[in-house]
Amino acid sequence: MRTALAAVLAFGLLVSCGGGEDVRPLDSFSAEELYNQAELQLETGEPDDAARLFGEVERLYPYSEWAKRALVMQAFSYHRDRDYEAARSSAQRFLTTYPADEDAAWAQYLLALSYYDQIEDVGRDQGLTFQALQSLRTVIEEYPESDYARSAILKFDLAFDHLAAKEMEVGRFYLKRGHYIAAINRFRVVVEDFQTTSQTPEALHRLVESYLSLGLTDEAQTAGAILGFNFQSTDWYQDSFALLTGRGLRPEATGDNWLRRVYRQTVRGEWL
Repeated sequence: MRTALAAVLAFGLLVSCGGGEDVRPLDSFSAEELYNQAELQLETGEPDDAARLFGEVERLYPYSEWAKRALVMQAFSYHRDRDYEAARSSAQRFLTTYPADEDAAWAQYLLALSYYDQIEDVGRDQGLTFQALQSLRTVIEEYPESDYARSAILKFDLAFDHLAAKEMEVGRFYLKRGHYIAAINRFRVVVEDFQTTSQTPEALHRLVESYLSLGLTDEAQTAGAILGFNFQSTDWYQDSFALLTGRGLRPEATGDNWLRRVYRQTVRGEWL
């Protein structure tokens, strides 16, 4: 039915008629009938056709309760069809038109998902990741009691980790080429701005490597101390410990540098 529906949607809708098929004008259907046809298309795996029919409900019956429900379902259908731009458009229109509706949380979640599900591999531009984070934060902060808040929190953490992974990738690139200052700048971003992510243990270890390569032992020892306090059971700490002790050094906070301040904050709880 998908090809036939796409072909006649501008004029009417295919319906059963005496064992065959006939085309009835769309405006001869009630809002409920059109909505049900759209749901049927969605259930049978034709989300693009479903989205078009939900759009017809809104077009023909713009002030009905069915139109309001159809708009958020259109966003859902477009998302199911991986037409993320169209999904965002429908979800945003719902939020603009019905900001206080009970389905507003769902519309905001669909808006966030339309960004989140487009997050590319770590090596690509992360603009969509930032947009996903912003939209997921809106779900968390504006709809904390909704059914979508918990899922939004989990996806927020994953997207946040994704950004940290990008910094790590670039940092490792510089480190392998001996550009230690550039590498340190990337690893520092992870330690300071993404310290709750899974990337932090490796970032601290890479700082130990980078600082030792530059002969900056105070910074290397302090990075090792933070790593040992927070992530002692990891292989990253074992590797850092071996690097430091191999040079007659120990993981300990020493000197006056940015890592010493991080040590005071994260290990000793001294924020002032």
